[in-house]
Amino acid sequence: MTLNAGIHDVSNGHLAAVVTYLEMTAPVMAASKPFPEGFTAQQEQLSNDSYRAIFRAIGAPWLWTSRLTLADDALATILTNPQIEHWVVRNKGEAIALIELDFGAQGACELAFFGMVKSVTGQGLGGPMMALAQARAFHSETDLFTVHTCSLDDPRALGFYRHAGFVPVRRAVEIFADPRLDGLYDPTIAPQIPCLP
Repeated sequence: MTLNAGIHDVSNGHLAAVVTYLEMTAPVMAASKPFPEGFTAQQEQLSNDSYRAIFRAIGAPWLWTSRLTLADDALATILTNPQIEHWVVRNKGEAIALIELDFGAQGACELAFFGMVKSVTGQGLGGPMMALAQARAFHSETDLFTVHTCSLDDPRALGFYRHAGFVPVRRAVEIFADPRLDGLYDPTIAPQIPCLP
């Protein structure tokens, strides 16, 4: 369904986000970038619990919910899928950032999740993480690299993706239940997004 111009009510207990879809057809970052001292990135096979922990640590300020609502078997299927790569950035052994690449569509790769915990933003991780993501995305017969972000994400996200070479191609509106009202997150999380019970 396409929304007509105008203001559209959103039911209390729900959130609305404007989603922007972006893509690129060739890597813009031709060379890898070194990670800051003390930070390492490795492809890892994550358990359900370890994945949920890093997903929650990164996504809580932006109310990431999709993977937290999956049943154990559904999440395990994603985590063991050979067409999906999980790269974890660690500092002193602690997982602080995640790159998830999905090669499930022929000739394409989706940057399904890309983020870091708020405490390490501004420390030079974004560039090396994106260079790694582009190198992995285009290492095989990939003609299209996609990502999407929304208006509830870090306000710098869209600009970062565009600077990295992604081009916006379409928009959509997503409406979903506020995860603070069903216990997925504490009610005090993401105070910048009003919670309307």
